[in-house]
Amino acid sequence: MEYETIGEAVDTELEISRSRFLTRLERVASEEEARAVIARVRAEHPRARHHCSAFVIGPEARIQRSNDDGEPSGTAGAPMLDALTSAGVSDVVAVVTRYFGGVLLGAGGLTRAYRAAVAEAMLRARRVQRAIRHEVTVHCAYDVAAQIEAEARRRGYGVGGADYSDHIAQRFHIAENEIAPLAELSAELSAGAATMDRGPAEFVDLAG
Repeated sequence: MEYETIGEAVDTELEISRSRFLTRLERVASEEEARAVIARVRAEHPRARHHCSAFVIGPEARIQRSNDDGEPSGTAGAPMLDALTSAGVSDVVAVVTRYFGGVLLGAGGLTRAYRAAVAEAMLRARRVQRAIRHEVTVHCAYDVAAQIEAEARRRGYGVGGADYSDHIAQRFHIAENEIAPLAELSAELSAGAATMDRGPAEFVDLAG
């Protein structure tokens, strides 16, 4: 399973009919983190009338929430959420702070503005692919470790840290279908002397 999120926080500003829409996108790992971002943005703009929000969390985007924060029902949070889901991202919270410019936009105008604010921010976001990878540790002699690492990098395997003692314990972050080939590679280069431990599987950022 794979999904996309964003790499770093994004701040954008959109002005529509004299109203300013300030958008903050941030990457979050939980609903609690998302709500903390919303509270922080609210504190940064105490004079603004509305701080509307939406967030999508989880590899299957199972957690989805939105809030109109005083705007007419369905004109802010829902279109913001739609902009996130249409972009195909998860683990992202969007907060749009509105400074009213004195011109009423109407329900349709608000809906378009809030969706456009988030869509614009998403266009500027750096996307990051996340996928399940297994942590596998290969234990082998120093001279063999360098060969295994070089070939693993050539194949595009994720290379992690290493522990050093009388041998090297080199960690790799690889897909399920790469475990057997890595075991074969290690056995071949070490003449069967290398051993391999399989650790937990977790979502990691893939190198872009």
